[in-house]
Amino acid sequence: MTDQLYHQAILELAKQAGRTPRLEAPDASVTVDNPLCGDRVTLDLSLADGRVGAVGHKVRGCLLCQAAAAVIAARAPGETPAALLAIAERLGRAVRKDPAMAECLWPELEAFAPVHAHRSRHDCVLLPFEALTRALDEIENSGP
Repeated sequence: MTDQLYHQAILELAKQAGRTPRLEAPDASVTVDNPLCGDRVTLDLSLADGRVGAVGHKVRGCLLCQAAAAVIAARAPGETPAALLAIAERLGRAVRKDPAMAECLWPELEAFAPVHAHRSRHDCVLLPFEALTRALDEIENSGP
C-alpha cells in the first residue's frame, strides 16, 4: 500500500459515499462533528432481527471521512451490533497505533493504513465510526 494519503482506493471509496441516501425511518439517527476540521457525519441506522438492516448517511467532510462512511454503508448491513462495535474499536487502534491491525478487518479498511502517519487525519477516518457507535448505543438504550 502506498504511503500517499489520498491514493486511488480512497478516491474510489469517497465516490461511493454520495450513492448512499439518508433513511426515511431509521431506528437511530446520529450527527457527529469534528470541530477542528469541520467534518460532519449524520448516520442513519435500522436493525432487523438483531442485525443491521440498512445504513444511510450524509457526509460533509474530507475524502477520508467520505470514504470511511462509504465503507460502513457497504459493509455494515447484515452485521451484528457487537461485531460492528468490535470493528470500530479495532480500527481506532489500527489508525492510532498499528496500521497492520486493519488487515484482518473489512478489506476496504486497509486503504486507511497511510493515515496512521498523519495524526491530524485520524479523526477524519474515525468520525463515521463514532457515529455508528453512537447510533448502536442509541438503539440499545431505547429498547423495551
